[in-house]
Amino acid sequence: MSEDLLRYDILIQDALRGAVKKILAEVGRTGLPGDHHFYIAFDTNAPGVRISPRLKERYPQEMTIVLQHQFWDLAIGEHAFEVGLSFGGVPEKLLVPYSAIKGFFDPSVQFALEFDPGKTAEELPEELLEAVEELAKVEQEHSDSEAKQDGVEDGKEVAASTKPKGKKAKPAAEATGNDGGGEVVSLDAFRKKT
Repeated sequence: MSEDLLRYDILIQDALRGAVKKILAEVGRTGLPGDHHFYIAFDTNAPGVRISPRLKERYPQEMTIVLQHQFWDLAIGEHAFEVGLSFGGVPEKLLVPYSAIKGFFDPSVQFALEFDPGKTAEELPEELLEAVEELAKVEQEHSDSEAKQDGVEDGKEVAASTKPKGKKAKPAAEATGNDGGGEVVSLDAFRKKT
């Protein structure tokens, strides 16, 4: 048998990621139609992924999010999507490159795609990786600064405020986790058993 020099496996993965991008773009324009909703699993260590340190600590390798009732600000980019979700009542913004996606599942129609994260012919632009890195540093510095300000008052420790600052989140997907916002679900749970 000859060697696959065209790398059909990578071409197919990229085409299917393009389908996920188109699906999310349509939902971003028109909202979720009917009973459609999505489970999206992704590698939290993949280049370009931006999640808060709190979520990174909780999901050090993989995370599954659900886009259904409570999500907002779904933005579709050329190489990644960004979405706002609530985790245990705390609003978060996530940036997920399509190359980091491990699984996409719409249980309303039993449609599922699986991917090998990082197995793509398309490289993330250096500017995106640098921007994500810079944002992470700024967010960490801001978080550290707020913790110091909220944590000590006149030499006494006080509880840091958990009230989100900035623009109020508009509910509209659901995030999985064991903090009251659902649970992490493996895509294997939806596979047919033979």
